[in-house]
Order: sequence, then C-alpha cells, then structure tokens
Amino acid sequence: MEGLEIAEIKLSEAFKNKDLRVDSDFWTKEPYRNPKLKYERIGNVLKKAQYGISISMNEDNIGYPIYRMNEIHNMLTDLNVDKSADISREEFLKFKLKDRDVLFNRTNSYEWVGRTGLYRQVEKEEYTFASYLVRFVPDESIINPEYLTAFLNTKYGVNDIKRRSRQSINQTNVNPEEVKEILFPILNKSIQLEIKNCFDTAHESRLKSKQLYQQAETLLLETLGLKDSQPSTDPINVKSFKESFLATGRLDAEYYQKKYEEVESLLKSNGFKLISEISKLINYGTVPTSPYTEDGSGIPYIKGMNLKNTNITTEKLDRIINTENLPEKFYTKKGDIIISQMGTVGDVGVVRDEVGWLFASFTIRVRLKNNSGFDPVFLGLYIQNIAKPYYLYRNIAQASVRQNTDLPTIRNLYVPIVDYTKQQEIAELVDESFRLKNQSEQLLETAKRAVEIAIEKDENEALKFIESVSA
Repeated sequence: MEGLEIAEIKLSEAFKNKDLRVDSDFWTKEPYRNPKLKYERIGNVLKKAQYGISISMNEDNIGYPIYRMNEIHNMLTDLNVDKSADISREEFLKFKLKDRDVLFNRTNSYEWVGRTGLYRQVEKEEYTFASYLVRFVPDESIINPEYLTAFLNTKYGVNDIKRRSRQSINQTNVNPEEVKEILFPILNKSIQLEIKNCFDTAHESRLKSKQLYQQAETLLLETLGLKDSQPSTDPINVKSFKESFLATGRLDAEYYQKKYEEVESLLKSNGFKLISEISKLINYGTVPTSPYTEDGSGIPYIKGMNLKNTNITTEKLDRIINTENLPEKFYTKKGDIIISQMGTVGDVGVVRDEVGWLFASFTIRVRLKNNSGFDPVFLGLYIQNIAKPYYLYRNIAQASVRQNTDLPTIRNLYVPIVDYTKQQEIAELVDESFRLKNQSEQLLETAKRAVEIAIEKDENEALKFIESVSA
C-alpha cells in the first residue's frame, strides 16, 4: 500500500535490543548509513557513562552549581546555571564535571530529549550535573568528545535518539543503554581535529562575547551613576495618605520601598525623557492568526520567551500563517524594541536582522522617532538592566495571576538623558558581543553540518566544506 511504512524483522533481531523493542517506530525509522564508512556502537568507544546526582536544588547559591536539562544550548553547556546542590565535598567529587565531558539529556519533552552538549571548564569553576543528564566520556584514541557531541546533534543522531525514546503523558525518556547501541561512523582524525577546532574557537568566541556584554553593563552603570550606588534595603518607608494613595493610587508597601525612590531620583537628576516623548509607535503585538506551523513555513512570531538581554532568540521560535490581512503595525522594523509584557516582564529584544517578523500580543513594541536622541540598543539595555528591576517591577499590575505590565506603564517609563556618543559606545559593545555569539553558533553549525556531509557523501567532501566556510 502506497505510503505505508513496513519493516519485516526476525524475532531474534528484536531480542538483541536491550529494551526488547517491538514497536513499529523503532524498526521503520532506521537511520541512513554510508556504506563507505566504518560504523561502531557508541557504547564500544566510551570509557565512562554516568547518571547525574539526584538531589534537591536551591537558588541561593548554597553548595555547588548544578547543570539541569535546560542549560544546554547550541551543543555547549551554558556558561552559567540557575541552581546549586548543597552536597558534601566527597559526594561532589563523584559527580564533578571535567573539561570536555559530554552531557546527554535523557529526560525532557519529545522535542528536546537527547539534547547533547560539551562542558567546557572556565578557570577554576566547579560544576556538577543533575540526574536527568548522563555524562559520556569517550576514548579519545578513537573519537574526541567534540565529534561525539556533533554527531548526536546531527539529523542522523537526533533521529536515532528519537526512535529509541519512550513517550509518556508529560515527558519523553531515552535509556542511555539504548544510546550506547547507536551506530556512528568513525571519521578520520583529520576531520575530528577540524571539528574540535570549531568547538574550541566557538567556546573562545562566546567567552569574549560574555566579557564584552559585561563591559557594556558596567559602562551603563557607570554612565548612569549607579556603579557604586547601594540603594536602601530598609523595608520601612513612612508616607502620609496624601503622599501615597492620593498621589499614586497605590497602597501596597512594595511600591514605596526606599530603593525605588532613590534610584528614580538619581536617574532623573540630569534630566530625562518619557518613552512616549521619544517614540512614534508603541503598541501590543498580534494574536496568532493560525496554529503554529510545524514545517518551517509562515512568518516568525516573537514571544516573550524569545526576548532576553536585547537579543531575539530563535530557539523555540514559532511561525504562523494566514497573516495577509494583518496591519503594518504588527510587523517589525530594524531598531524596534520588543518588550515582554507578561510572565518574563521587562525582558527585551532589539530588532537587528529580524525585519518583517511578527510579535505576540503579550509583548509591546517601541519604535523610536528618527530624531529621538536615543540609540535603540542602549535603550533596550537600559530597560532590561535598570528599568526592569527599578521601574517595571515597582509598577507591576495588581490582582493578576501572572506578573504583567501595560501600555500606560511603558509610555510613562522614564529614560535618563545620556550623551549620544556614550550611548553608541555602549551599544557597540553589545553589538560586538552578539556578533561573536553568532560567530560561535555558526562555527558549531559548521561542525555539525560537516559530520552530516561525511555521512551523506564522504570525508573529503566534509573537509572541503569546513575549509570553504573557514576561508
């Protein structure tokens, strides 16, 4: 029957599988293998495979920083983590990550299960890893960790992982013993070395990117007079009824904390403008005009989760169709500032190359006047780092299940007047930071694509590809 996927296997073959797989998905979705290449089981080239530690975690930096399943991106573990594990030194040493360990995510959503990243140690920082991650340590006389990571992120590696996964109601699991059964090609050392070079340079680029972004943040604080400022932590601030509710309409104690008043006074001391005065357009985005597409078609649809640190991330970026009748005000232009309005309130993305995209109804777009006197990247960083904690959080809407802000609050957001040359200096640091970040991601994509080309064609073509991209 046309379109019907059928695979006929012997029962003895099914019994060879460690999980005794007899489901059709497993046997009808076997990955392509290049007959010119020598294949080996992943388990045969591993020195070590280890589950992470199962323990409660905290956000108070008590204990050792611990990697979780959502802290692997673009084939590398993140440079920072959000949680720590309060364990003894003896226990920690059993699960201490070593430079170039490979971390495999065995439990996640179907989309993200199997996500794999290389851990790179920075200076003397020490990290451990949670139980839904598995550490793979390959035998480098056969394959290096960078190549193993790249392979598991190729479409061939991902497909093999997915067909071995087990789906339940809320999550998907992959047995690491099944991962060990995956066949992968043993590429020659010259290609593996080139792949390692891509990873090394990518890691160096992202370290430099982080450094430049931190420089921009520091320069912003210095410029605004906040670098050495220590806002009051005194929780008590006495106000009369006239000074409080009659003036602001607010009776909640949080609003009147001294730190907010002190920072506002400092930021306004050399003059300021309201967002409404320097903008020609401030509006909410559009509701989806269709279900999110799954085939890559349609127009990118920016949501709050795609906004952070003036960047618009493409991870988990949705697309929609049936957009022909949407008004122009819902489309992005270069220099637009997109602000998350609900949930991740105050997270910001500045439109650089994302022109002609759509932004969601729970985000707010600010488009500056041509002669506003403000650089959009500078303003985006100011909103993310200063206005978010000291203005937006102070003015969070009341009586809401989720934190949110609104158009009036954004229109009344005050921005200190700063010399435009200084704004550009800060913006250039941010832009160079993102240039290096993009360069890092492109290098990793090159490494992954080279492995795919070796599988689809041969090793010489893979080397040629790397050389052509590097030229």
